[in-house]
Amino acid sequence: MIAPARIAAFRALRAVTDHSTDLPDALHRVRSGLPGRQDRALVNEIVTGTLRWRAALDHLIVHFTDRPLSRLDPVVRDVLRMSTYQLLHLDRVPHFAVVHDAVDITRTAGRRHSAGLTNAALRALLRSQPNLPLPGPPPPIEVAAASERDFSTWPKKLQFDAMRFLSITQSHPKWLVERWLHRYGYSATLAWTDFNNTPARLTLRVNTLRTSREELSAQFRDRGVMVESARYARDGLTVTAGNQFLPDLNASDSFLVQDEASQLVSQLVQAEPGQRVLDACAAPGGKTVALAADMANTGLLIAADSKHRRLSVLAKTVSRARARVVRLVAHDLLLGTPFGAIFDRTLVDAPCTGLGTVRRDPDIRWRRRPDDLQRLANRQLKMLRSAARSVRRGGRLVYATCSSEPEENERVVEAFLENESAFRAEDLRETGDNSNLRSIVNPAGYLRSYPHAHGLDAFFTAAFIRR
Repeated sequence: MIAPARIAAFRALRAVTDHSTDLPDALHRVRSGLPGRQDRALVNEIVTGTLRWRAALDHLIVHFTDRPLSRLDPVVRDVLRMSTYQLLHLDRVPHFAVVHDAVDITRTAGRRHSAGLTNAALRALLRSQPNLPLPGPPPPIEVAAASERDFSTWPKKLQFDAMRFLSITQSHPKWLVERWLHRYGYSATLAWTDFNNTPARLTLRVNTLRTSREELSAQFRDRGVMVESARYARDGLTVTAGNQFLPDLNASDSFLVQDEASQLVSQLVQAEPGQRVLDACAAPGGKTVALAADMANTGLLIAADSKHRRLSVLAKTVSRARARVVRLVAHDLLLGTPFGAIFDRTLVDAPCTGLGTVRRDPDIRWRRRPDDLQRLANRQLKMLRSAARSVRRGGRLVYATCSSEPEENERVVEAFLENESAFRAEDLRETGDNSNLRSIVNPAGYLRSYPHAHGLDAFFTAAFIRR
């Protein structure tokens, strides 16, 4: 009998790789059918880890099947991917069980003719350990000699070795690695890929409408959950131990799961009690709840989104957090804004490539393509211009993305300011109580978090004041 967690992981992985759904939705669908907490955790580990290391796994699969990936049946390919990941990265999973289940999944998925190939490839992989045929890093002496020079001037062989190691062994898209190498150099890019390949610790934002960080920390300790204060986010907590007890606390209205870098965005809006605030791209609602807390649940907070499913998620988040100041509105910024210039604060947390968050959602690194950058930047600029119409004179407009790439960040800001003379950029180093964020704000005055420099996902935030 195939282990329930492995068959569920296979179904989730197939749903992601055949593009029928995204990773969070695929995991949600299969985990709901698994009553055991350990099985649900194993499914998450197998699917997320397989996607994280996909390039390295594919390289090994090609080697041990002795055929190009394009000649492998997609079902067999995904069985080999998830099984190879388990054999290499999950120490407490018996090897014989992984191979046995892989063969059985291949058969039950209607690929009986490939069961022998699955068995042979996985056993050959096991025999080869620890000497796996993966590209090694470029020679340290040569890297040190070239480190002060722009990557484009490196010797061609050294460029090739660096790219091959980072794109295959470190499992990142070649086009993205190349961009980072030219912008930040080899050491920073290596550190960035290491960061993305290390599973993120769980980060929470305290719902200060209901409790304080100190009170919630004490409650967690009483329930066996150990936490520490986030380094930058004023209401953030990082779980250091006891994750297994958190599901019992999920019904609580005292916290939300939210990445630390994401928490900084709402902090920079600087919403105040009694103000009128617009969260123009609000779902799933973490930033909306943070804004409501900063407003002490007084004033008016419009939380908007364009899709019914996202609004439904937003409504549940707001209701659970008891953010009474929030009013939900369905509207699409690409079609303009239904509001006049009435808001003291407007936040545009724009839909983007998500390339700054591939540590938490590794499928993004494979789903995105270079031409997505400009396509989404065009939409982001249009949305920002629409949202700007809602800001009163003297009000603040905040633009944010979870992208690492300048096309979606600085270039959008530059294009906006070029044609919007009514707005001026605000230096985030000089506004409000943001002293703890100054190391993350770049010389242009924009928040720019970098994995290799700050240990945070790559987020961008800019603020503007309407004259």
